[in-house]
Amino acid sequence: MPHVEMPRALEDYFAYAETAQTRAGRRFTITLPYLDGQRLDRLQWWWQVSATQEALGGAEIVATLRAEAVARFRRHIERWLENTRQRFHGDGPIPLIAPQLDPVEALPEPQVANG
Repeated sequence: MPHVEMPRALEDYFAYAETAQTRAGRRFTITLPYLDGQRLDRLQWWWQVSATQEALGGAEIVATLRAEAVARFRRHIERWLENTRQRFHGDGPIPLIAPQLDPVEALPEPQVANG
């Protein structure tokens, strides 16, 4: 049973932001908002680009590190959903979270009497 049952890719629901730059480099967040009943909640992933990395790689390194961060965040979300037996679903702009649906258990095969 899939943990994400939405019309678009999970990454389409992510919000991206850059926080205040520090001497160490630039810091970014990726946020996935979701509705748990009537409560708005979020999952968030932080990543950074050091000043040295940016000086050596420029905009390309930022794009590469962002792609890696998105992939890691997606894997984290999928593991979290699996471990908590939950799923994302819905057609709206913000995913809904609900318990994972249990697959229908297979019926036992009828026993044939020998006779």
